Amino acid sequence: MNRRHLLSGALAAPLLLPAARAADRGRAEPSFRFAFVTDCHIQPELQAADGCRQCFRAVARGRYDFVIQGGDHVYDALEVDRARANRLMDLYVETEQAIGSKVHHVLGNHDCFGVFPTSGIAPSAPDYGKQYYIERFGPTYYAFDHKGVHFVVLDSIGLTPDRSYEGRIDPAQLAWLARDLAAQPKGTRIIVATHIPIVTALSIYEPEEWTRTPHNWTNVVNAREVLRVLRPYHVIAVLQGHSHVAETVTLNGIPFITGGAVSGNWWQGSFLGTDEGYMDIAVDGDQVISRYRGFGFRSIDRHDVII
Repeated sequence: MNRRHLLSGALAAPLLLPAARAADRGRAEPSFRFAFVTDCHIQPELQAADGCRQCFRAVARGRYDFVIQGGDHVYDALEVDRARANRLMDLYVETEQAIGSKVHHVLGNHDCFGVFPTSGIAPSAPDYGKQYYIERFGPTYYAFDHKGVHFVVLDSIGLTPDRSYEGRIDPAQLAWLARDLAAQPKGTRIIVATHIPIVTALSIYEPEEWTRTPHNWTNVVNAREVLRVLRPYHVIAVLQGHSHVAETVTLNGIPFITGGAVSGNWWQGSFLGTDEGYMDIAVDGDQVISRYRGFGFRSIDRHDVII
């Protein structure tokens, strides 16, 4: 099912979101900034590679400490043959060089190769599914530290037996997450990154076509389990992609910041009021401030999707 073929209209999006913040507890750790760049959906068509490069150069000018790429690097590995999938990923890897700084990657659903039967790829293929991503970027879930903050990158793509996907954090990963967080010093600030959102309001206003998918593609279906693992710890933000909407929902003091999309409406304008852009994230003690920044892309085939 192709999310690009939706009802369209004309609605411009604001390029600045209100700040999302956790409680400020007066910590003395060094402040820093990074970029959350998600849903690039690179492809040879619709000037998408030029748009990605334009975005990445804007990010490079921002002089961020690092970048988190929130998933869906390409459009699309799910239902294409190997030649097309490899061409897309090669194009992405080449284009990402414009960022010029460290990039931490998150697995997106469109980064899984050959999953839809229309691809003609057998599940026994050595690069099937997530292996396509792993061969280029490494593990699908992991953690890293930066200036006193512990970052956790999750794999929220649950591949299903009927060759589709849903939002899910599997049991092995939940066990790993519990061990990883338990090993951190008490009071360590935690930031989580996931592709498919854990907490979102999207189901209230998503296009009706999205409600007719074979599985829940909108959010992580076992979010309660994830939240129970996170609850004892000092989580100051959760970064999310997938929906192409710039949105912040605060639950129990934690801002769940959904990062819009570099590609907007899959390189055809704005999506539900969000233009092409990326998140500028500032961390100052316990405070996380997010600002959605456009980079001036103009589609050659604009079809804005409105609510």
